Amino acid sequence: MRAIWCRELQQEDISVDDDFFALGGQSLIMVNIQGAFMDELGVEVPIDQMFLNSTVASISAYIESQGAVTS
Repeated sequence: MRAIWCRELQQEDISVDDDFFALGGQSLIMVNIQGAFMDELGVEVPIDQMFLNSTVASISAYIESQGAVTS
């Protein structure tokens, strides 16, 4: 999951607690990340949850709470 964020935000290293928006994230990047979650991890995350959970740690916790396993 963190690797997807690094790739889409074009950052070499992102902490699990770094905020998506503070890293320069915007809605088009978020949609790309959402698609990558589905394609690469097999999990569907509603866009509103992407906005509400703007760190790798918080979106991972959300996905796990929905019964999906992240890697």
